[in-house]
Amino acid sequence: MRVLITGAAGMLGRQVKEEFTKRGATVYPLARKDLDITDYNAITKTFKNITPETVVNCAAYTNVDGAETEKEVAFAVNGLAPRLLGLTCRKYNASMVHISTDYIFNGQSKKPYLISDIPDPINIYGASKLMGEQGIRESGCNYFIIRVSWLFGLGGKHFVDTILKLAKGRDSLKVVNDQQGSPTYTPDLARAIADLSGTGIYGTYHYTNSGITTWHGFAKKVIELSGLTTKIEPCSTAEFPRPARRPMSSALDLFPTTRVLGYTPPSWEDAVEHYIKNYHTMED
Repeated sequence: MRVLITGAAGMLGRQVKEEFTKRGATVYPLARKDLDITDYNAITKTFKNITPETVVNCAAYTNVDGAETEKEVAFAVNGLAPRLLGLTCRKYNASMVHISTDYIFNGQSKKPYLISDIPDPINIYGASKLMGEQGIRESGCNYFIIRVSWLFGLGGKHFVDTILKLAKGRDSLKVVNDQQGSPTYTPDLARAIADLSGTGIYGTYHYTNSGITTWHGFAKKVIELSGLTTKIEPCSTAEFPRPARRPMSSALDLFPTTRVLGYTPPSWEDAVEHYIKNYHTMED
């Protein structure tokens, strides 16, 4: 199988490259410098040279607060580019795997969001990602849209590393306790991406690690597993205002993902434990 990966230099892109490579695929990992995914001519030229069978779009504008002021960039990368990739996938008969987000929802639901629930983003980042989903569906390509949340893993900027860095040398930290969601570990997600891409059962999916927590609960588990003694104190979102609003409860229901995959993702606690062990190994 010939697999083209966009955003291959990012945290998820590198993990996806590793996953497909170990499965014997011929992988073409393209970073931003290798391909401008907002340039249709550049995309077409790349597809003509590579003729991929599967395209995994890990490229995205992920600065949630920055998107509020850099709207045009956010909508170009998150909104327009997926449409262009989808159209090119259809032209070259390639399937597309696209990574979307829990932030397409408004966070007011009392239960985890189903894939059929109506999106209602409350910030520019979420709106741009929703536009990307719509563009892929309208492109007519065979697609897997996988909505994820709270990504963490080796080789990127994320919550777990931030907490570990802030906790060192501090007696206490305040962390928001009124936003709920599910952490997602990049090696587990990469496995699911590779597994789903081989099913031919196209459509929209939700994937996170199993279980729901708050940022406060997430941080407490990180500190507990790292052996640090920093006290994690709860606070409200209102105490730490940000330029972009966040959904208060954006947990994702994993049906039908688990049925199609035939397995349930590891718990987020197990995923954090696995990462912490790798993190300390790399620190050493």
